[in-house]
Amino acid sequence: MTTRLWVVVPAYNEAARISATLYAIAAQTDTDFTLLVVDNGSSDTTVEAVRAFEACAPFPVQVLVETEKGVGCAVDSGFRHAIAAGAELIARTDADCLPRPGWVAAARAALDGGAGMVCGRITARRDEHGPAGRAFFAGLVGLAALFGRLRPAHRGSGYLAPYRMHAGNNMAITAELYQACGGMPRRPSPTDRLFLNRVRSTTAAIVRSRHMVVENSTRRIRAYGVLGTARWYLDRGSGVLTPDPR
Repeated sequence: MTTRLWVVVPAYNEAARISATLYAIAAQTDTDFTLLVVDNGSSDTTVEAVRAFEACAPFPVQVLVETEKGVGCAVDSGFRHAIAAGAELIARTDADCLPRPGWVAAARAALDGGAGMVCGRITARRDEHGPAGRAFFAGLVGLAALFGRLRPAHRGSGYLAPYRMHAGNNMAITAELYQACGGMPRRPSPTDRLFLNRVRSTTAAIVRSRHMVVENSTRRIRAYGVLGTARWYLDRGSGVLTPDPR
């Protein structure tokens, strides 16, 4: 039977981290959904890790391979696959994130309560950095959100809802709204801002849920350094388009 709600997880070379994500999804208080992992042409054992998890998953698991590179391509193909299979509600997180146990339940409650799209709260994973790293991450997210709200291009008269920074790894949307707004831009990162503005141009029914929490990876602090990480988050939040190196 087709479930109303699907969870979509795009993944690229995440063999080292995706199992933790999958088991966090399995620990949800609401498991009445189908999980779809969209592999974006991984060269490691990401798909094998998903197949191993599938045997003990408390919900149906599917794997979709998207060969066109870019997180936007992976997300859009995953959402459209879910909709074609009968999904009415779709939640998304990423393959290096840990949704807290009430994440799916909070997403469902918001969408069933009349929201077209719901954006959750992100915090740093506790297993990657100590208090200083987590505080740095929170500061970057806050600055990115502030710069995004101040950017004149985000305050045009064509938008039906105010700009609020939206994390693609913690959101949910109705299938109807996803199709109406044109879907996720099929391009490399960053796509979150572009997608949010498409939604804002279509509806004002965008809500935030503090009960929909995802623990975010802070591995970019190690990979990019402090200044590089700051630039990456500020660019995403403010709308300046720079590539996200894979």
